[in-house]
Amino acid sequence: MIATRPWFAILSVMACGAESPAALPSATASPDSPAQLLGELDTRAPVPLLPQMAQHQKESMRDHLVAVQEIVSAIARDDFEAVENAGARLGSSEAMSHTCGQMGAFAPGFTEQATDFHRVADGIAAAARKRDGAGVLTSLSRTLAACTGCHASWKQEVVDAATMGELAR
Repeated sequence: MIATRPWFAILSVMACGAESPAALPSATASPDSPAQLLGELDTRAPVPLLPQMAQHQKESMRDHLVAVQEIVSAIARDDFEAVENAGARLGSSEAMSHTCGQMGAFAPGFTEQATDFHRVADGIAAAARKRDGAGVLTSLSRTLAACTGCHASWKQEVVDAATMGELAR
């Protein structure tokens, strides 16, 4: 498989602007798996999750992207009702805070950053209720900054039930 060849990894990194192949943890060593190599390269903080939790989180992230697309499309049409509805899907709620707390139970700081994202997103629906297009865009920009900040800080770490039990001790 081409992705496991060291020369392919070196060329890929060089093509992406790395100064030298030495930037790779071990361009010639054979990692246990490509996923292990990726884990070594990705320095974001882990959020330990059971497989079904990780899948739920990914589905939520994809819905967030759909909501953003719907907001952009609706604001282009001056459809503030549609903006408000899509914005509300990103906004805060008791249920969302509970879910964020469960997802971040073993990643100190994650829950706070995730719930802050949803509180920031509340501004989208609030601006839409005022029919304030510039306010919608400003709130959407702040929301996307919170979103990208979270993704820059955290990565999923799928663990088994035994590992999750150990973390809970």
